[in-house]
Amino acid sequence: MPGFASKKEFLDTSMSFFTLITQDNPPVHSKSNPVVDSRVAHDIDGLIVPGLPDDVAKYCLALVPRRYLPAVGAVCKKWRSFLKSQEFITVRKLAGLLEEWLYVLTMDSEGKESHWVVLDRLGHKRQLLPPMPGPTKAGFGVVVLNGKLLVMAGHSLIDGTGTASADVYEYDCCLNSWSKLSRMNVARYDFACAEVNGKVYAAGGYGMDGDSLSSVEMYDPDTNTWTVIESLRRPRWGCFACGFEGKLYVMGGRSTFSIGNSRSVDVYNPERHSWCEMKNGCVMVTAHAVLGKKLFCMEWKNQRKLAIFNPEDSSWKTVAVPLTGSTSIGFRFGILDGKLLLFSLQEEPGYRTLLYDPNASPGSEWCTSEIKPSGCCLCSVTIKA
Repeated sequence: MPGFASKKEFLDTSMSFFTLITQDNPPVHSKSNPVVDSRVAHDIDGLIVPGLPDDVAKYCLALVPRRYLPAVGAVCKKWRSFLKSQEFITVRKLAGLLEEWLYVLTMDSEGKESHWVVLDRLGHKRQLLPPMPGPTKAGFGVVVLNGKLLVMAGHSLIDGTGTASADVYEYDCCLNSWSKLSRMNVARYDFACAEVNGKVYAAGGYGMDGDSLSSVEMYDPDTNTWTVIESLRRPRWGCFACGFEGKLYVMGGRSTFSIGNSRSVDVYNPERHSWCEMKNGCVMVTAHAVLGKKLFCMEWKNQRKLAIFNPEDSSWKTVAVPLTGSTSIGFRFGILDGKLLLFSLQEEPGYRTLLYDPNASPGSEWCTSEIKPSGCCLCSVTIKA
């Protein structure tokens, strides 16, 4: 490693650094080890860690296990700034240290309060997130962008009056904290949203007066701005979105000029700034998730089958859901370790989560898992950091 005479010296320094920031007792100053002075709350000579080149210091910070990162971010502004950056995620990825956690929004048994629960790859509960800022909302959008969770817009009751929101909040899993981003141009709820090529798109939904919307806007994290782009061909609500091969797919829900639920799929090409249409989408989708290069859906009319969309040839296939583990007809999806988790919406005696592995050999794709949230799953996202 740069800045060290040998690999052993680098590993010894890294271990001292790790021990320092994870111990409960305050550090003891040592002239022979400059790392111990790194917990001071102010910056010294502009370095991230005094006595270490910045590239080495960044690598040392990247070695810290994910559960300790909020404490690391509280040490000083330089460390906090680095942990908030995309560079930190990049360094951890290059070092092979990204940890995959599942963030599940759950509802209590009385249906009154919701909160985010964090599960690791083994299903162990890691932490509760701080409460989401702002009033309690429904119909909001959830997207993962650059290792952070974005919660957008939604509908809330304030003093007995329903209102649509344009507020956007970001949760930083490395710092375990929420911050407010720029507001959307159009307040909306029950809309479609997805990340495509490092940008976030929000399409359709209901507006401030309950009118259905065709407007679409895009969020650029580099400038923290929302920009209105080409609208959908027709108003659309109750829909969902996903990104494939640099394009935005909007499907499901209802749209104007169609009877019942819409099978049309609106596809947006950011390079051409234009929409096109496909005719073979799903209708009344109750759960969806993107796994690998395919979309997994469950339709209300047939909740014991998975509908799998392949964007390469725009084809669909269905896979029967076995009765093993749960006879439920209502599920929410989660993704961990390249596998699809089916969380039952009904708490049954002896219930176990169903797990689908698309890469398993034919006939052995399904099994059960002990991984399940403590309450009813409303939605979930997977974040690697």
